[in-house]
Amino acid sequence: MNITLKHIPLQDGYAPGADAITPSVPASEYERRIRAAYDAAQADWLVVYADREHTANLTFLCGFDPRFEEALLVVGPREKPTLILGNEGMGYTSAAALPLNFVLCQSLSLMGQPRGVAPRLGAVLAAAGLADGASVGVVGWKYMEADECDDPSAPAFVPAFVLAALRKAAGASARIFDATHILMHPTHGLKSQNSAAQIAVFAQAAERAGSAVMRITRGARPGMTEREAFALSAYEGDPLTCYSMLSCASNEPIVGLRSPSSRRLAYGDGITTAIGLRGSLACRAGILTATPSADFIARYVLPYAKAIHTWWGSLRMGLAGGEMFGAVMNALDGAAFAPALNPGHLISIDEWTHTPIFPASTMALASGMALQCDIIPTPMPDGTALNCEDTAAIADAQLRAEIAAAYPDLWRRIQARRAFIQTALGIPLAEEVLPLSYAACYFAPFWLDADLVCVNSEV
Repeated sequence: MNITLKHIPLQDGYAPGADAITPSVPASEYERRIRAAYDAAQADWLVVYADREHTANLTFLCGFDPRFEEALLVVGPREKPTLILGNEGMGYTSAAALPLNFVLCQSLSLMGQPRGVAPRLGAVLAAAGLADGASVGVVGWKYMEADECDDPSAPAFVPAFVLAALRKAAGASARIFDATHILMHPTHGLKSQNSAAQIAVFAQAAERAGSAVMRITRGARPGMTEREAFALSAYEGDPLTCYSMLSCASNEPIVGLRSPSSRRLAYGDGITTAIGLRGSLACRAGILTATPSADFIARYVLPYAKAIHTWWGSLRMGLAGGEMFGAVMNALDGAAFAPALNPGHLISIDEWTHTPIFPASTMALASGMALQCDIIPTPMPDGTALNCEDTAAIADAQLRAEIAAAYPDLWRRIQARRAFIQTALGIPLAEEVLPLSYAACYFAPFWLDADLVCVNSEV
């Protein structure tokens, strides 16, 4: 692989509001997800916890995301699941994607709100049907691995008051265990297995996030404040999976997670920005200059671009996560930096669900997975930054045919994107790799020369 810098115009983007019809997941699919999760738990009851920060599992199952409060989805032998909500959640039930029993528990409301009708969670759970001796699988927002605790079967990332209420409702003899892996495991978790409809939803998020980030990278100028630069994104109000990020620095480390401030951009600053929407995150980092240093290009830009090209060129069904990890590390052999985290992970309604990509992982990448190319180089010299983060889906022949048939306009965009990546950028892609992000792999590290991108000249 011979990475060089070449001027290549960016292909047409995804204009805000361009889609007249927004893809959506049908109610029947949500019903199948709930039943699949319940069957996999092999318990009398499955209880799924969510709150404002940790909504992804609940939203994946029923389309509902608590905005200010906590919520519990209770699935059992009854035909219709129960969604337990606080005061304000009861006014938001139209957001649910399928019929549910909506039940009030005012302890899930914010403090100081009325609690005179249904304040006790234990009583609400009992009324939902939990009884003495029941087995209960509990889904939190993540789970513990065997080397992290003495008992990984015990629910870990769920508030204590929820577990106490479950024990009260189900009795001292109840078996209450962690079932979070049913949704979040890297290979058998339900959120690693996306349908054509879900991939279409994620693709629109990826296109919108990518377009927003490209507007920033191609429009940011010295003298702007960070807030003014971020405003170029034309953010349209989509639900975010993480804080909006933009930061720059000249003689100090750049903090990539920081939100924009009133600091003014200066020529030569290192700069980074990211926007995460449900199903995708787009990130770019580089230098606010049009006259890059040859030494910086040789020591940092070209090795980093080689790792990004290797990731996309290696991606395929059946690839073990350890093989992907090894391929990226081999591409960076001798580089002045290494990935700060795993080089890639699963993405869903949460920005980072889990990852099969880690040293010696035998977990195979499979059709239906949505994956984030996420290689964060560290350490970097003060006042510099590099990043090129985008979203892909893996789809076998049947899934590709379903996407093409149901979403022909999206399919044409994906095929045009694949052709651009392979012919213009020189990255060979397996036929099952679907680049979802607008400008996927398009890495222009010097923001004031926005069409100067990294390409593989050997293809």
